[in-house]
Amino acid sequence: MNVFSTQSIKKRSKRNEANTNGQSGTGCNAGTFSPVNWIGVTDCCASEGRQALVLYCFALSACLPSLSLIGIRHDDAVIGHFDVRRWTFECRATGQAAPVLFLKVIKPEPFGLGKPSRTFIMISYSDTTLSSPQRGVFAGSAALLACLLAACGGPSTDAPSSSPSSSESTALVIPMEGLEKTELTFGFIKLTDMAPLAIAYEKGFFEDEGLYVTLEPQANWKVLLDRVIDGELSGAHMLAGQPLAATIGYGTKAHIVTPFSMDLNGNGITVSNEVWEKMRPNIPSMEDGRPMHPISASALKPVVEEYAADGKPFNMGMVFPVSTHNYELRYWLASGGIHPGFYSPDDVSGQIQADALLSVTPPPQMPATLEAGTIYGYCVGEPWNQQAVFKGIGVPVITDYEIWKDNPEKVFGITAEFAEENPVTTKAVTRALIRAAMWLDENDNANRAEAVEILARSEYVGADADVIANSMTGTFEYERGDKREVPDFNVFFRYNATYPYYSDAVWYLSQMRRWGQISDSKDDAWYDATAREVYRPDIYLEAAQSLVDDGLADPADFPWETDGYKPVTSDFIDGVSYDGRQPNAYLESLTIGLKTSQTVAAGEVIE
Repeated sequence: MNVFSTQSIKKRSKRNEANTNGQSGTGCNAGTFSPVNWIGVTDCCASEGRQALVLYCFALSACLPSLSLIGIRHDDAVIGHFDVRRWTFECRATGQAAPVLFLKVIKPEPFGLGKPSRTFIMISYSDTTLSSPQRGVFAGSAALLACLLAACGGPSTDAPSSSPSSSESTALVIPMEGLEKTELTFGFIKLTDMAPLAIAYEKGFFEDEGLYVTLEPQANWKVLLDRVIDGELSGAHMLAGQPLAATIGYGTKAHIVTPFSMDLNGNGITVSNEVWEKMRPNIPSMEDGRPMHPISASALKPVVEEYAADGKPFNMGMVFPVSTHNYELRYWLASGGIHPGFYSPDDVSGQIQADALLSVTPPPQMPATLEAGTIYGYCVGEPWNQQAVFKGIGVPVITDYEIWKDNPEKVFGITAEFAEENPVTTKAVTRALIRAAMWLDENDNANRAEAVEILARSEYVGADADVIANSMTGTFEYERGDKREVPDFNVFFRYNATYPYYSDAVWYLSQMRRWGQISDSKDDAWYDATAREVYRPDIYLEAAQSLVDDGLADPADFPWETDGYKPVTSDFIDGVSYDGRQPNAYLESLTIGLKTSQTVAAGEVIE
C-alpha cells in the first residue's frame, strides 16, 4: 500500500515526463483547490457556474502508474471500472471494455456544511455495445483531484496539513498490489453497531483499498452465519460468540476467524411497563426522585417469584444462543439471584432449572414481541431499546456498560479459508474497517450526528434518526424523559476497541461453559488455544502498522506490546474479578453456574 502527498505525486509526474512520448501537458488551470468544497452527490454533469478540467490519459497514467482500477459509480452503484493502464472502461453489466474518450474532474458548488469530501470524475466513452455518452462517478478522497491537478500542471493545494485522520485526508491511498478478490459482499443485522461497515462503504474507505463492496442486511444471525460458511457472503458483522461457537462445533461446525472487533458496549435490557411498575418500589431513588442506576436484577426477583406463584412463566427475549445479549442477560439475572437456566447436549433450550425463561427473538422484532405480551423483557442492541421508549411500551433498566464496563460486543467474521486464500484482501478490509472506526470516534464523537443520518437509511438500520441518536450520540434514555449522559454507550475505536483480544474470547467461552453449552470441563490451556485459533490480532496489527506507515493512523492508538490479554478487571455489576488467563478459577468464583467438575444431564447438575 502506498500513500502519496500532492507534492510527491507532482515530483513523480515530472520524473515520468519522458514517458509521455513528447506530449506536453494540457496547460489547464483550475484555480485554488479547497477540500471542504467537495460534497457527495451523484449528478456530476457539468453545468453553468461549475469549473471543469479535462485530463488526457498520459497525465493520469504518469501520475498513478501503480493504480490499476478505479471503480465508477452511478446512482450509488458500481457500474464498471476504469483501467488506468489501458485507458478503458469495462462495463460491469456486459463485461465488455470501451476506450475512454476523455476524463473530466468536476467541482460542484457546496450544498451545505458537514458534507463528506468527494472527488467527481466524469468519464465519457463510446462503443456500439454501450449507450453513449455515459457518465459515471468515482467517489474517492478529495486528494485525488489535487494529484490530478499537479499531474497536468495545475496549482497545488492550499489545504493545510494535519495529523493522521481517517477521513478528509490530504493523502491519496493507492490500493495494495496483489488483491486476491476485489468484489465482496458483506452481511449485517440491522443494529447500530454495524456502523463500521456502513461508514467504510459511505466514506469510500473500501474503495480506497481497491475493494468494491456490497452490504446486505440479513434476516437473522443464523442465516447470516450460514451464508458466510457457504461462501454466499465474504464476511459479516457477527456476534462475538459466533466465530467461537462455530469453531468448537456448538451449532454449525466451521472455522471462523475475526481480525477485527467492531465495538464496545451498545446493548441494554428492557422490561415491559407492567414489570417496571412492579420493580420500581424495589429500586432506591436519588434526591430528584429518579431511580438510582445501575439497577440490580434483585429488584426484578420478587416480580419473577410473583409470576411463578401465579403459574405464569417469566419469558424474556435474547437474540441468539451464543449472543453477547444472552450472556449479558444471564449475567445480570444471576447477579441478582435469578437463575437463567442451563443447556445440555440433550436439551438446547437453555431453560433447565430456570427461574426466567430465555428464548430467541430477532432484534428488530423485540419491541413488537414485548408489546404483544409474548415476552416481559429482552436484551438487545440499539436502536431497539430506545424504540420501546419512543413507543411507550417498555423501560430500559440497564445498559451492558453497567453490567460489564467496556465489554466487547460484535466482531467482523470471515472463514479461516477466506483469510488463508485472500491474505492481501483480508488486510485491506481490516484497514478500511479500522479507518471507519477511527472516523466514528474521532474528535470526541464529532461525526456521530452524520453517522446517525447514515444509519437511519432503510438500507442500513432503517429506524428513525431520533431513535438512533438517543443512544448513539452520548446519551441513553431510560424512562421517557430520563435521559442521562452515557458517552461510552457506543465505542468504536478508543480504548483499543477494535483489537481482537484473546481475553475477550476467553470470557465468552467461559460463559458457554458456565451455562452448559460447553458440556465438559476444559483446562485453562484449552481456552487460550481456542481463543488463538479464532481471534487474529496478527492480521489486525499488520493492517494497523500499514496505516501508520502510510500516515493514516497514529501509532499511539494501537496496543503493540500486548500479549492479547487485558489486565484483571472487576468492572462487573457484581464486582467479581475476571482474569482471562485463569478461566476456571473465574468460573469457581461465580455463585450461579456450572463449576469445574459439573455437567448437566437429564435435567440435573451432576458432579
